[in-house]
Amino acid sequence: MLSRIAESLFWIGRYAERAESTARILDVHVHRVLEDPWLDGASAGRELLAAMGQPAESAQRVDSRQVLEILCYDPARPFSITGALSSARENARGARVVVSSDVWECLNATWNDLPHTEELARRLGPHVFFRYVRERTAMLAGLVDATLARDDGWRFLVLGRSLERVDMTSRLLSSSISDHPHSQSWISLLRSCGAHEAYLRTYRRAVDAARVSEFLLLDRLFPRSVYWSLALAEQILAELDGGRGRARSTVDDAARRLVGRTRTDLEFHSVDDLVADMPDLLSALQSTCSSVSAEVTARYFARDAPRSWAMEVPA
Repeated sequence: MLSRIAESLFWIGRYAERAESTARILDVHVHRVLEDPWLDGASAGRELLAAMGQPAESAQRVDSRQVLEILCYDPARPFSITGALSSARENARGARVVVSSDVWECLNATWNDLPHTEELARRLGPHVFFRYVRERTAMLAGLVDATLARDDGWRFLVLGRSLERVDMTSRLLSSSISDHPHSQSWISLLRSCGAHEAYLRTYRRAVDAARVSEFLLLDRLFPRSVYWSLALAEQILAELDGGRGRARSTVDDAARRLVGRTRTDLEFHSVDDLVADMPDLLSALQSTCSSVSAEVTARYFARDAPRSWAMEVPA
């Protein structure tokens, strides 16, 4: 496979997951601002922008409307929902020889309908936009799984999606880490991940911060958990390596080593340590995703300078 095509597929996975996860994070943020009359909207907005790697300037006016403009509607920003979907579509356009017609048509139709959906959201509320993005990215994920052969192209796309999911789940937790342990916002966070019912079936008790964090970080069966995504990324990297390290006692793929160490370290965290170390742990997860992405880029895509999380441009 050409490295250019492999890179496009990798970033389709990352950008599509980024759009969906950002919609989920913003949904939680808007609910918090609307439901809590004592919440300082400006402080919450600044915390969210910082969690998303886009800290606001001290003199910048920050409210929910401004947060939505930055993280939702601005097509010039690759970390916004509109920017991420546009970048995913551009990468798919460059990889038409390997993506299925269904995947391309889904991305293209989503991109074409974004201006109309944004107009509706500005009149009826942002939840219209969030729901649209979540439905379309879910359709895209289904088409990827249903119409792409399980070859290296599929592996690169799923690897990108898995790394982005780890990064964005950690940012989702970061956006709620300062809330009261029994706050209603933890239920909203679970619902935004589609995880509320799965959480209740697992724990069969009231929602609190420690158990939500444990579930979203460590659960071995829920596909949006950090552990699940790291394990999948590790498996994909091993398959891409093609067994070249089987005759040796060490793994020579730096990305695979990073993912494996992170997964193992996370797996053996106790719940108490998990809660106590949460800020540093979430920051380390985001740093790991950036480093793994850089290593994958250097190994497979032959780029001189890997792209950072906040500064990506379409391939």
